[in-house]
Amino acid sequence: MNATDRTPADLLRSALSADPARPLVTFYDDATGERVELSVATFANWVAKTANLLQDEWSAEPGERVALLLPAHWQTAVWLLACSSVGVIADVGGDAAAADHVVAGPGQFDAGLACSGDRIALSLAPLGRRFPTPPAGYADYAVEVPTHGDHFQAYAPVDPEAPALIVAGAEYTGAEVVERARADAPGLDLTGPGSRLLSARPYDTWEGLSAGLYAPLSIGGSVVLCRHLDQLGEDALAKRIESERVTATAR
Repeated sequence: MNATDRTPADLLRSALSADPARPLVTFYDDATGERVELSVATFANWVAKTANLLQDEWSAEPGERVALLLPAHWQTAVWLLACSSVGVIADVGGDAAAADHVVAGPGQFDAGLACSGDRIALSLAPLGRRFPTPPAGYADYAVEVPTHGDHFQAYAPVDPEAPALIVAGAEYTGAEVVERARADAPGLDLTGPGSRLLSARPYDTWEGLSAGLYAPLSIGGSVVLCRHLDQLGEDALAKRIESERVTATAR
C-alpha cells in the first residue's frame, strides 16, 4: 500500500493498481455452506457499482449518513468501501431514524423503516440472490446495483479528515480509519502483502471491522471472513486454515 493513502477508498485503489487478480475477500457462511471469493478487481467492481448507486441514484453527498444494518458479510464490506468512495458516513448498526439512507439485511427491515430517506434491502442469500418479493418499503440491492457503471468518479474530492465511519458509538475520519488499521496490523500478525487473516469477529465493533476488512487491506493482505464459524468443528476449521493458506486468525 502507498504511504499517501488517506482513506479506505485510497487503499482499495492502491490494491487494484498493485495486483487486481489476487484474492481480497473470501467469505464463508457456515450456516448455509456458502463460499464466495472476490479478487481485488471483482470487489472493486462491486464497490464502483454501489458507489454509483449512492451518488447517482440516491444523490448522496459527502457528510450524509448511511445506516448499515448488516452483519459481517462480503456485501457489507462492499458498502463500507462504497461509502468511503463517495464521502458519506457509514454508520454501522446506526439509528435508521437519524440516517439519510439505510441499507438493511434480514432481521433489520422493520428497524430500517424508521429512515425517511432511501432504503435498500440485501437478501444476503448465497450468490447475492434477489428477493422473490422485496420487503415493503425497500428496493432490492440485487436488482438495482447491476444497472450501475463499473467505474466510479466522485463529483467532489473526499476529505480524509471528514467523518467517515461510526461504529459502537465512536466516530472516525477516513484518515483515522487508515491509521488505526495500519497500527492494528502487527497485533493481528499481519506482516505485509501475502498475509491472509481468518476473522470470525462481528462487524459491530472497531476490532471486528479492522480484522475483517481494514487491517488486511491496509497492508496489502486479504481476509477470510467467516460467519457462523461456531457451527464448524475444530478439525474442519484446521482444514480451512490450511486450504485457504491462512497466516493468522482473529476469533
